[in-house]
Amino acid sequence: MNPPASKSPPRIGIFGGAFDPPHNAHVALAEAALAQLGLAELHVIPTGQAWHKSRALTPAQDRLAMTRLAFSGLKGTVVVDSREVLRDGPTYTLDTLHELQREQPGAQLVLIMGADQASALPKWHGWQAILGIAIVSVAYRALSTGGTARFDPKMLPGLPAGARFEALELPAMDTSATDIRRRAALGENISSLVPPAVARYIDRHHLYRSA
Repeated sequence: MNPPASKSPPRIGIFGGAFDPPHNAHVALAEAALAQLGLAELHVIPTGQAWHKSRALTPAQDRLAMTRLAFSGLKGTVVVDSREVLRDGPTYTLDTLHELQREQPGAQLVLIMGADQASALPKWHGWQAILGIAIVSVAYRALSTGGTARFDPKMLPGLPAGARFEALELPAMDTSATDIRRRAALGENISSLVPPAVARYIDRHHLYRSA
């Protein structure tokens, strides 16, 4: 008899961000990850105390509530994970990956990020250790005009041997949280840019309004 075929380890996606606010492009990325990456679970993780942000974030409880609303309708196993907003001190991705490793031994962790974040990886705390733990799935948005060179991991200085990268293809979307906050502060309609429940939450709680 042939030995039983070995099963591949379950793949756990990690999609982090400030989600200030979560918007339609975030949801599209999550949908693409579920469709393309063969994930058993996708953990959507709002940032806690973001060490790399120059501006103060909207209170964590509001960002967590909006994130739960934004991703509630997705098909697939999506977990809005509050661990980083509950953690004291600066939020580091490396700590989150270590925690997930302990909770789900044997799983393959897949860290999802945009090409701009991937290019900036050497600035991340413990970035080489991160690449030893997780596959990095780099999200590329389709370009409506022209084109730019795609992120090449070989350009990262000090790239550790064995680092693994894969591509995640996204539709062309130019939505940004910065623009949404600006529009909300001016009292403009943002309902086409964020999920309906998020738009209602922002309006009800008067978020991003000018003082």
